[in-house]
Amino acid sequence: MSNRSGQRSPLALTILALLVEEPMHAYRMHELIKSRGKDTVVNVAQRNSVYQTIDRLLRSGLIRVKMTLRDQGRPERVVYELTAEGSAALQEWLSAMLGEPATEFPEFPAALAFLMLLPPKEAALRLRARGEALKRQLAKEQAATKAARDSGLPRLFLIEDEYKQTMLRAEIAWVISLIRDLRTRKLSWNAKWLREMAAKFEGRSGPY
Repeated sequence: MSNRSGQRSPLALTILALLVEEPMHAYRMHELIKSRGKDTVVNVAQRNSVYQTIDRLLRSGLIRVKMTLRDQGRPERVVYELTAEGSAALQEWLSAMLGEPATEFPEFPAALAFLMLLPPKEAALRLRARGEALKRQLAKEQAATKAARDSGLPRLFLIEDEYKQTMLRAEIAWVISLIRDLRTRKLSWNAKWLREMAAKFEGRSGPY
């Protein structure tokens, strides 16, 4: 099916990967994602997102219904399994997501693009708060990884945590350096300077 790439997402990849293990229903998928800590790399804060992704994969023929469980006193649970097309899509997506950097649009770079709309002192204050929050996040992640390793879980199953912590350490170091430059006025701005820069590089008076 030619629609594979259009269905690709971190959550879709995760669902297909879970179905490699065995057929399962949506509630079990959601619980496994959370119990294995994969909810730090895919967004399942709303359980409905799992069902919506399953519907897309089902329409695309990447998964199919295997059976419907009807236990007395419980809602019906639809069990899904991977199709041959889904197995091929999983390998294709995994290869692409590992080897091809994606264009993503996180909030922080967007905020940095308009840093000049805050006074330098306020920007430094906000960045300091971010740095402290990142340090707390890193400490929490490190503690969880240590506990998992102490329990005997091999590194292979914690590799995404290793990556996240490396990125956190890099961001903390960069934020600290940016705060230092703001406080020493190595990086600074004011309304007059911003207007001059707008006129120089845009050929007109800017919005600042």
